[in-house]
Amino acid sequence: MSSPKLYLPELLSEAMRGICKEEDYAFLDKVDDTKCEVVDDGQEEEEWKERREERIRRRQEREQKEAERQRQLEEIKKNFQRKMLEKEMGLSQGAGCKKIECDGTN
Repeated sequence: MSSPKLYLPELLSEAMRGICKEEDYAFLDKVDDTKCEVVDDGQEEEEWKERREERIRRRQEREQKEAERQRQLEEIKKNFQRKMLEKEMGLSQGAGCKKIECDGTN
């Protein structure tokens, strides 16, 4: 014979599923009651276009910021390469040596 305690978790699980189903159906009934009428007077399409234009504008701004950031990174990289080259050659800016230009190409 099996103990009723072995089946208790299973019974609780089934009971919880039943409660959840009841709550889901109650929620769905409330959603059906709150349906609203759709009035299409062109306003929705206009709002959609405005949101689309706003997304495009924000995307362009992000792209411009990213391009500027990339330009700044390239400038920092150039300066770093110039400093490293000067260091390797043992040159200093104040020693009267001619200035070394590094354009980043090999």
